[in-house]
Amino acid sequence: MADQLLVWLVGVPFALGTATALAPEDVPALFTFADPAIVESSGLVARDDLVVTTNDSGDSGRVFTVDAATGRTVGVTRWEGEPTDVEALAPAGPGEVWVGDIGDNPGSRDSVEVLRVPVGRGDRTVDPERFELVYPDGPTDAETLLAEPETGRLVVVSKEIFGGTVYRAPARLDPDGPNRLTAVGPAPGIATDGAFFPDGRHVVVRDYGSATVLTWPALDTVHSFGLPDQDQGEGIAVDEDGRVLISTEGAASDVLAVTLPPKVRDAVAPPEPAEPTEPAVPSAPPAPDPADETEQTPEDRPVWPWFLGGWLGVGVLVVLLRWLWRRPS
Repeated sequence: MADQLLVWLVGVPFALGTATALAPEDVPALFTFADPAIVESSGLVARDDLVVTTNDSGDSGRVFTVDAATGRTVGVTRWEGEPTDVEALAPAGPGEVWVGDIGDNPGSRDSVEVLRVPVGRGDRTVDPERFELVYPDGPTDAETLLAEPETGRLVVVSKEIFGGTVYRAPARLDPDGPNRLTAVGPAPGIATDGAFFPDGRHVVVRDYGSATVLTWPALDTVHSFGLPDQDQGEGIAVDEDGRVLISTEGAASDVLAVTLPPKVRDAVAPPEPAEPTEPAVPSAPPAPDPADETEQTPEDRPVWPWFLGGWLGVGVLVVLLRWLWRRPS
């Protein structure tokens, strides 16, 4: 009975997400996973024309590197040990990804784990760096792992029906742990994966049938939109050019490129480069007006006008005095 109840509780988010999704028209597949070992693609990273994915819980420790042009697996990274519930991937720098062993459907894990593993063409077996994460409010189920583009700092989004929580990891992870997560704000419900846009100022979080773009770190909603119909969509990635890819569980499943609504495209578009301005060219001084004499200093001014003015003044004074003298009283 307990097992049946657990299955019902886990299935409710899937049913609600599928029922409420407003899916757009079908879009052609970018490629199809050709590897028969990829049966439950549950995380996605897109870099350098390659796509990295991992199977959901139940698989061994491994991730697959896939050629985005053909869908063929070109590399597998393996490590020792049995993961508990791998659910997500996030970029970790050139040639590396974070593997999020963060699933906890029963809510019984005191801590979860992230691993930093190399990926790329060619097979390899590695001993990855491991970091323990602890939630501030007890065991929490999550399927979404993100990494800030500028800092590489990890972000985890919990998976809850009526809205999850966004948690931020410490800026520097301690391999000796535990690394305590900090709650920074609310998240959309039933989050199955997420990714940062290249600008570092926006994130996209998906559920089974729709996606929501949020500002970062304010977590204000920019826009929510439907995704193409998928059986159980649990993967989303944003490549270096801002293209959004989505994936789903299932053998030989398709990876699709999503056309973003105009409102989202405008919000996440890189700013237009400022047009170079012409350097100011000093204008030539205006030609002197012949009518405007340059101001002269006292030493430069001629003295004859003073003499002329003085003699005229004396003459006028003499004439005036003579006229007054002859005037009858």
